[in-house]
Amino acid sequence: MFGFQEVLFVAVAVVAILFVPRMLSTRNTKRPAARTIHLSGVMRVAIVVSVVYPVLAAAWLQPWRDDPVPFFYIGCGPVVLAWLLFWAAVGFRRR
Repeated sequence: MFGFQEVLFVAVAVVAILFVPRMLSTRNTKRPAARTIHLSGVMRVAIVVSVVYPVLAAAWLQPWRDDPVPFFYIGCGPVVLAWLLFWAAVGFRRR
C-alpha cells in the first residue's frame, strides 16, 4: 500500500509536468484572431436554395420508394452543377 508521501509526490510531479512548461514558456501566448466568414445575401440565398431544392425534389420524387436515379439527376444534379459552375467562375475571376 502506498504511503501519503508517495501519493503526494506523484501528484506534485504530474502538476509540475503539466504546468511548469507553460509557466516557463517565453513565446507569445496571444492567439491569432479567428477568421470570420462574411457571406453576402446572394451567397446565403444560394446556400438555402441548395438545401431546400433537394429536399423538395426528394419529397416529390420519393427516391426511397422508387428508383433513386431520377432523384440524383433532378434533385442533386442541378445543385452540384450550379456549385461547380460557381467554383469555376470564381477561379476565372481571381485569375
